[in-house]
Amino acid sequence: MVRHNLEYPKDVHNTVNRYKHQAVYSLTTIHTIINTTPVLHVSFHPSPTDPFPVILPLIGQMGSFSRPSASISEPLDLYLHGYVSSRLMNVSRSSSSPGLPVCIAASKVDGLVLTLTPNSHNYNYRSAVLFGHATLVTDLDEKLWAMELITNSVVPDRWRHTRIPPNAGEMQSTQILKVKIDSGSAKVREGVPNDEMCDLGDQKVLDTVWTGVLPLSEQFGEPVPGPYNIVKKVPEHVTEYKEMMNKMNWEYAEAAARKDAPVKRKDDGDEE
Repeated sequence: MVRHNLEYPKDVHNTVNRYKHQAVYSLTTIHTIINTTPVLHVSFHPSPTDPFPVILPLIGQMGSFSRPSASISEPLDLYLHGYVSSRLMNVSRSSSSPGLPVCIAASKVDGLVLTLTPNSHNYNYRSAVLFGHATLVTDLDEKLWAMELITNSVVPDRWRHTRIPPNAGEMQSTQILKVKIDSGSAKVREGVPNDEMCDLGDQKVLDTVWTGVLPLSEQFGEPVPGPYNIVKKVPEHVTEYKEMMNKMNWEYAEAAARKDAPVKRKDDGDEE
């Protein structure tokens, strides 16, 4: 049981330098953003001679194979799902210890913040960045565990409602990448618009410009049966997840739109 709100230590990579009052280093917040974002963006250098970094959209999930009961608030690894011969997997395969350096980013937009001037427009959002080293998962038990973890992150309990276990061809073509996390940070913006005092004191501007927040949330539509589906009733694990996430996402976005605007502290010392 975690008794304290653990945080990633600040270092040269993860320290937030702009809008420090919106920075979060809590493992709970960072891991939750990662685990509830459908697509993660993974950055890496493909080779020392290539001048361009590569960014790939992948699906992944944080967890602990050695401690399966570990909570979201504890130190965890990130497992990424990919094709066995993809460039990321090949580069990871040839990387020396402690693994391929990678950066993982996740972002969620919760509202459009419409203000008096173009310059002060904003988003209500949650974003997280992780830094770590990636290695291929070669242990069969850990690979199967990670595949189940990632599948159930798409829809909870989906793994056992499918044809399992994966066959030999599926196991051979699928590669799981395990990222040992070195550091991470998040930035979160919630709240109503905030404008400069010079504009708030201009009655003409106040009389003509609408300000407010347009809440935005990820919403699932009604399930659409596939062309060869013969199961008449949509499974409860699908419908319950749809209803739960739609409700939770909307309630968060609407609540965020009504909170006080974030206040910049005098001692933040934001870099320009």
